[in-house]
Amino acid sequence: MTDRPVLYVFSGLPGTGKTTLARCLSRHLGACFLRIDTIEQGLRDLCGCDVQGEGYRLAYRIAQDNLLNGVSVVADCCNPIALTRDEWNDVAERADSDRVNLEITCSDPTRHRERVESRSSDIQGLALPTWEDVLARKYDPWEGDDVIRLDTACRSIEESLDALLSAIENRP
Repeated sequence: MTDRPVLYVFSGLPGTGKTTLARCLSRHLGACFLRIDTIEQGLRDLCGCDVQGEGYRLAYRIAQDNLLNGVSVVADCCNPIALTRDEWNDVAERADSDRVNLEITCSDPTRHRERVESRSSDIQGLALPTWEDVLARKYDPWEGDDVIRLDTACRSIEESLDALLSAIENRP
């Protein structure tokens, strides 16, 4: 690892633990925390728009500004398709930064459903997806080995963070 700032990009379906781990990682690293849900809800509230890809495009710009300023960034997003993954990669390249792709899963469908159905929104006005929404969501599998995968199904938050930090530290 170099002294360059790092872009840590989280991916995964809602309810897998992405936001919790992204917050923990950003605190641990002292990095900027960017949450797509916050940005998208802000666009809905302030601009009244039907948000499609605008939240991601705004997040790319904010991330790049921070990286160019020497600040690492933790991006909390579903990052469900190759297009968004490629665009995050482009941000890191333009900012001459390192990049770490992180895919968070919950392999136990019962536990995953319980998480989705029991959580509450911490963003005013944000309607969280239902379990049916999660099941219907388009999410393409990652291709290649350029991603750290972490299954949170049988881990506590602390165990998940420890496993994540270890995987980041030991990546090639």
